[in-house]
Amino acid sequence: MDSTSSKPSFLRNILVRLLLFGLFIIAVRFTYVVTVTGESCTVGDFCFFSLPESFNFVITTSTSPEASSAISVKPSNGGVHDLYTSKDWIKAVHFYSSIFQDLVAHGYLSPDSKSLTVETRTGQEVYALRQIGVEDSIGIFKKASGPLVIKAPQNRIPFDNNTFDFVFIGEGKLDNASRPLDLSSEIVRTVKPGGYVVAHIVPTKDTYSFNSFLELFNSCKLIKSHQIEGLDSKSSMPFIHEVILRKEVEHVIKFKKTSGNSVNKCFVPGHKLELVKKAEPLISTEPMKPWITLKRNIQNIKYLTSMADIRFKNRYVYVDVGARSYGSSIGSWFKKQYPKQNKTFDVYAIEADKAFHEEYRLKKKKVTLLPYAAWVRNESLMFEINRDPGKEVEEDDKAKRGMGRIQPAKNSGGGGGSKREVNEIQGFDFAEWLKSTVTERDFVVMKMDVEGTEFDLIPRFFETGAICLIDEIFLECHYNRWQRCCPGERSAKYEKSYGQCLDLFRSLRESGLQMLLVLVIVGQLYSEILLLMQGIGAENEISFVTMSFIGSGIEVSLYC
Repeated sequence: MDSTSSKPSFLRNILVRLLLFGLFIIAVRFTYVVTVTGESCTVGDFCFFSLPESFNFVITTSTSPEASSAISVKPSNGGVHDLYTSKDWIKAVHFYSSIFQDLVAHGYLSPDSKSLTVETRTGQEVYALRQIGVEDSIGIFKKASGPLVIKAPQNRIPFDNNTFDFVFIGEGKLDNASRPLDLSSEIVRTVKPGGYVVAHIVPTKDTYSFNSFLELFNSCKLIKSHQIEGLDSKSSMPFIHEVILRKEVEHVIKFKKTSGNSVNKCFVPGHKLELVKKAEPLISTEPMKPWITLKRNIQNIKYLTSMADIRFKNRYVYVDVGARSYGSSIGSWFKKQYPKQNKTFDVYAIEADKAFHEEYRLKKKKVTLLPYAAWVRNESLMFEINRDPGKEVEEDDKAKRGMGRIQPAKNSGGGGGSKREVNEIQGFDFAEWLKSTVTERDFVVMKMDVEGTEFDLIPRFFETGAICLIDEIFLECHYNRWQRCCPGERSAKYEKSYGQCLDLFRSLRESGLQMLLVLVIVGQLYSEILLLMQGIGAENEISFVTMSFIGSGIEVSLYC
């Protein structure tokens, strides 16, 4: 056989086999894309292959505040390419592409927009932006996932002020943020004036929750709010509340803390007044047997957190004024019964009676103790402990220890011959302390049992504007109630009457109506105040029902 003719034949066979092998590889890859991911060739520069090895964009970083520089983010590992071809990832890209195309059609986003997606784990949103032509896009997450997502500290955005034209946060990430105010403030800081913020949140069930969300974006104007379908019916968010905001001004701090004797009035918006309509009716006539009235109305009692969603509040704070022992109301009522919506509350106990101080110091129950008397000024006071005559109480028996109160200006003889223990204590301006501790974007619950001092503290709240900071207050108003033990006799312990307890709030309503420009809403608010009154009862009976008003809403509750 001629050797010269056999060589071309051999080479031809080799080339044919290589060509067939290449076709086989392409066919396998095509089969994988179609059958495994369930998608056609619509994602990526070439659907059989992964994303490019580098992803380039131009954006201003915090390390270069004056100039723009090209940043190249490379994949951190080879496994990320498999992620980009997965069925779920590609499906999410299609979903967000549709979302962003709609935003482009309405003028909230453009191909020239410098865009940021916040809290995006794998960058589907970023790739969707690039797919529709928004090239200047990047995502941030606590762990980098190149080339689409760079690393960022929790609740921090590593870019300068006024960097982005468009910022997106999806998948209900703001709903679940540990400190939503910190994250929203960073978003507002980094978006340009006139730029847009789009958030996907879990649909809100009440206007209180939605307005709490809007308060997080204090420099932005609401442009559009509507419900859309989620990624699919089986996802964690089958329906999405899409909120579109536009930044109007430079990022500023809206709520400023004040000190001294400054008057700080607040406006009560309509969405909070709506809660009043759901609360219990006012009992304007003094009940002859308040302990029976309590039992009849116990089923009507509502908490604010049973009527409104509080997820968008920045902090959650409970202040117990007149706390006594830990088990008196913090442990037995607030920790066990108050509906906290799975939120962790910062707890403050304000108690002037030194007999209870050691318990808080030693047991360390995550409660901050303020061992002083809540008062209207910073000054020394006389504090009395009433003890029932004929009853000897052991020093360590805190449960039967008498109730303490700031000594009245006129000593009435101790309330029918009861023994009294009088000590000098330090009082502090409670309203100013509250203003320095919380803000209007915190959720603040307060229980107040101060043995008559409420007639001093409540007016002080309105004088200073501290009332604006309270979302819900449980207040015992003390008056000379009818005694259960002795029909036809009133308690001599307190000088105030049931009518005065009502007038305490009605007079404030009238004052509000006179200040039409500022307090007209507050004036209307007080016309709806709900009040069930009962003084401290005898042993083994329910001790009191409380009037609560939502600084912005109102309700009644009880303690036993």
